[in-house]
Amino acid sequence: MGLRQTLTEMMAQRPAAYRALLSDLTDTLRRAALSGVLKEGERLPDFVLPDADGELVFSDDLLRDGPLVVVFFRGEWCPFCRTALSALNDVATDVAAAGGSLVALSPDAAAFRDGAWHAQGLCFPVLNDIDGAVGLQFGTMFRVPDGLRDFYIAAGIDLTLRHGDPSWFLPMPATFIADVDGVLRFAYASGDVTDRVEPQEIVAAVRRISAETSTAAPSPDS
Repeated sequence: MGLRQTLTEMMAQRPAAYRALLSDLTDTLRRAALSGVLKEGERLPDFVLPDADGELVFSDDLLRDGPLVVVFFRGEWCPFCRTALSALNDVATDVAAAGGSLVALSPDAAAFRDGAWHAQGLCFPVLNDIDGAVGLQFGTMFRVPDGLRDFYIAAGIDLTLRHGDPSWFLPMPATFIADVDGVLRFAYASGDVTDRVEPQEIVAAVRRISAETSTAAPSPDS
């Protein structure tokens, strides 16, 4: 079963009121937000963000090793995101074998993000996108509508506490892959929390970009 199908089946088990709120949000994002997301051919924004161990991770350093996969997820509290991260973890070694690297970005503060990282045994960095600043550069951030915010608070999900600010911004699920020159060669974002890029699609894209980069590189004798 693919990731999208798994997430779709998970959504079908959620309360009808929650599904309706997310459906309305998806419609809104498709009309008003997705047009602002970075596209293929644009440049990957530079970033420096802390990982689960408090070490700063530089996008420039990651790009030196090959294609860079950047995945945005809502947070540890989101079961759809946890499932997606686990699926990505299953192919992380394949991404590395294809010459690429993988990072996940979330506005969750360290106390929440790091526990999830260790609990899931992820073998790729999960970075704290402080205040959603990097997500804003990618065009993935949106403000949670009032009705959905009230639903989350009633369910014990307080993003003010988790993010350390009262803005109630979240990233849309999104996946970007940049080549070694920092040019986006793959870009996909969705207002639907069940609509994620299949992990094997990511591996195939990294292989393709690595192969194209290797072919384009000048030979030592040229």
